[in-house]
Amino acid sequence: MHDRLTDSQRHAMIAVAAYYLAERRGFAPGQAEADWRLAERTIDAMIASRHLTAGTDDEARGRLVRNALVIQETAGDRAVSATPDPASETAQG
Repeated sequence: MHDRLTDSQRHAMIAVAAYYLAERRGFAPGQAEADWRLAERTIDAMIASRHLTAGTDDEARGRLVRNALVIQETAGDRAVSATPDPASETAQG
């Protein structure tokens, strides 16, 4: 089985992650680009660490993305942990 995500799958996951980030900050205007960049970094880190593959089902994928978007405020910078919470991670296909 081919585990590489397509560009379309990657883009869709970034869009979902950016939405979660916007939701987390109450959809306040002016941060969409920053949300997108952080979502890209998070998703790319998860792909690189093989937390997300083409075999990951949609439900697990959503849960993994939400868990990975643990945002910490540090010196005015937004940082993200790209390691999902293993307690809520499901088996990947």
